[in-house]
Amino acid sequence: MLPKHLLRPILFSLGCTLAFQAGAETADDTPTPEQVKAATTLQGQLPLQELRNFTEIFERIRSAYVEEIDDKTLFDYAIKGMLTSLDPHSAYLQEDAFTDLQETTSGKFGGLGIEVGMENGLIRVITPIDDTPAEKAGIRAGDFIVTLDDEPVMGLTLSEAVERMRGEPGSKISLEVRRGDENELLSFTLERAEIKVASVRTEMMSGDIGYVRITQFQEHTGAELKKALQKWTEDGKLNGLILDLRNNPGGVLDAAVDVVDAFISSGVIVYTKGRNPQSELSFDATSDTVAGDIPVVVLINGGSASASEIVAGALQDHKRAVIVGTQSFGKGSVQSVLPLTETSAVKLTTARYFTPNDRSIQAQGIVPDILVEQSEVTPYEERYYKESDLPGHLSNPTVKVKNDAAEKTSATKESASEKKDSGLLKKDFQLYEAHTLLRGVSILSPVRVNASEG
Repeated sequence: MLPKHLLRPILFSLGCTLAFQAGAETADDTPTPEQVKAATTLQGQLPLQELRNFTEIFERIRSAYVEEIDDKTLFDYAIKGMLTSLDPHSAYLQEDAFTDLQETTSGKFGGLGIEVGMENGLIRVITPIDDTPAEKAGIRAGDFIVTLDDEPVMGLTLSEAVERMRGEPGSKISLEVRRGDENELLSFTLERAEIKVASVRTEMMSGDIGYVRITQFQEHTGAELKKALQKWTEDGKLNGLILDLRNNPGGVLDAAVDVVDAFISSGVIVYTKGRNPQSELSFDATSDTVAGDIPVVVLINGGSASASEIVAGALQDHKRAVIVGTQSFGKGSVQSVLPLTETSAVKLTTARYFTPNDRSIQAQGIVPDILVEQSEVTPYEERYYKESDLPGHLSNPTVKVKNDAAEKTSATKESASEKKDSGLLKKDFQLYEAHTLLRGVSILSPVRVNASEG
């Protein structure tokens, strides 16, 4: 509910408008001197003609629309329209949508596991979340959802579409999807599930290259990342780190700041600018840095948005990481959730994000340092006739003869190390390039010591 000091001018203006309407019905349209004076006083506060138009349209809908609609519903529609017309991210969150927002931030909710946005009246998939029904069914970032259970999404608001996709675990929903240059719509039938998003997933790859996949920025993302980094540095050397932010739609701002803080110990991480002085914030790095000297490659793509772009932009500006992949989504606006009641709130865009080098992320995104399109790695064997194949070739005096047992043991260890990530690298060319880059850096760099050794 609006505060009384804001509500009174609105009600007074509406009262004046209704008085003008009543006068117009019984006499001519010429306002009295008192009405002119009142209009002049209020003109600096609210646009009276627009308020008059609003009340007239409101009354005509009440009296002439084909179906009866109660006043509360009409006011709800008016608020929704006012907010959704501002930009794609401002919204009126009523009970279900407000609950959904809280569940998503906590990392647990029911549904399909798709981060979506509205574009040209259709639902655009920003990214499917890892290990969810949507990701397993083959829904891709950039897909447009055309129908839900054979009902067109055109005409639905984003919150209405999301509400339809949510449901009890085990229940099914059909989707028709338009994808790229495909001539026909693609049909999917998905079974809803309880979505528990694991924020941080880690794996040690060959060459002592750490792999960290952040699927979404939640409250404890920064702490989980630092815990993994500390374990790796305490257990042995860490030659490099791949931070995978592809298809990460963002999340909690503080979590993004914590992630950057794990790699830099000073300087600005991100700052915001808005019309309201309270929306202007700046976040700086602290000395709580656990991987200040580890080479880092950050993977991004068109599904990397918001908090992901903050992390990539900060590490790029501080020259702390090499950004690899494709240009990110470009969501550089800040949404503030302003509770109205216990079950409703307004999500309002209040500021823009800026990287340490004063770059706005909005509608631009982060451009990678090394552009790598996604594809599969398809190696083929080349056969050359070498010196060692020539009859009677001279031996190499610097090569020591190894016994067969030692050679076999060494080959077995190397094979086991390479095998654990070879399948993933062959399917993911961007990851393959990042891994290759860090392997090269680790060869040229001196051997790293454990963090505990100084």
